[in-house]
Amino acid sequence: MEIERTRPETARGPAEWFTGDVWLDAIDTGAPLPSRMRALSVHFTPGARTAWHRHPLGQVLHVIEGEGRVQSRGGAVAAIRAGDTVRFDPDEDHWHGAAPRTFMTHLALQEADADGVSAHWGEHVTDEEYLADPA
Repeated sequence: MEIERTRPETARGPAEWFTGDVWLDAIDTGAPLPSRMRALSVHFTPGARTAWHRHPLGQVLHVIEGEGRVQSRGGAVAAIRAGDTVRFDPDEDHWHGAAPRTFMTHLALQEADADGVSAHWGEHVTDEEYLADPA
């Protein structure tokens, strides 16, 4: 067993990956092999969201506070709330973020592939995509 007491400081999410203000707290981003787990706590301000992206080995999100939105490419926008868990298949193109008037925080869990890549980032989500009525 290992207990880690030091944590990196909260970092602003890069503008290439996010629209709006997003803050990242790394929980585990580089455990020694054979682990490839990456875990982050991601804090979205109202209206903030990821760009379209995919994870080579899939992703699990667990919402711990607030309300948000999520969408897979070609699917409907869905509302998510504290307590919800969302699973994305490997290479499923998607985005997620806060609802327009509320904050949202989720845990993001994904594994890196054999090359150490845990996400492939694409274009930003348009306002039209983001503001579609959630199912």
